[in-house]
Amino acid sequence: MYRRRFLRRAGAVGSAAATVGLAGCAGVGGEPDYDVGMLASAYEPRQVTVAVGDTVAWMNTSARAHTVTATEGGIPDAAEFFASGGFDDYATAKEAWDADFGGILESGDRFEHTFTVPGAYEYVCIPHREGGMYGTVVVEE
Repeated sequence: MYRRRFLRRAGAVGSAAATVGLAGCAGVGGEPDYDVGMLASAYEPRQVTVAVGDTVAWMNTSARAHTVTATEGGIPDAAEFFASGGFDDYATAKEAWDADFGGILESGDRFEHTFTVPGAYEYVCIPHREGGMYGTVVVEE
């Protein structure tokens, strides 16, 4: 039972390393089924550019727990706030994380958000914010 969990996590770490090593290249299995991976303390890639109406998928490709949370003041005025866990604002997301790991994305978990307003969207991993785990989605018309 523990062996399977170990192998699953080891595979996630290995695939994350492969993603970094092959950035911009299709892996043996083809394109990944996510746009942004999560390494131990970074999003990869750190910035993506999409069109209005596109959906971005994040996947936790590491063995560490992460979140995807829009930063305060880091999204366009008319844009919808986004956070793993479905919170309405950053303060609520942070409080939920601090209380009981609200919004947690464990190894292999996915989070998706559709962007409907053009502009730059800054987001952060709450538990690794102080370590600089930030990312940006640029949405163009």
